[in-house]
Amino acid sequence: MVMVNTHDAKTHLSGLLRRVAQGEEIVIARDGLPLAKLVPMSGAVRVPGRLRGKIVVGDDFDLPLPGMLGAAFRGEQA
Repeated sequence: MVMVNTHDAKTHLSGLLRRVAQGEEIVIARDGLPLAKLVPMSGAVRVPGRLRGKIVVGDDFDLPLPGMLGAAFRGEQA
């Protein structure tokens, strides 16, 4: 794993991102102390609307909560 200081990270960000895209992990440090890690994105890319038609929201979704449950969400004592 490569460690770069913050100045070099700012100066060479495009190159560092290219390396990360190829699977490399890069640590960004200040005064020799690690602050952050650049890592490749993992998992699936989010696609808006992918679950359209698969989730159903009930007609009563935005009705007030009943009794004690509503009071609890409002921070009131039951």
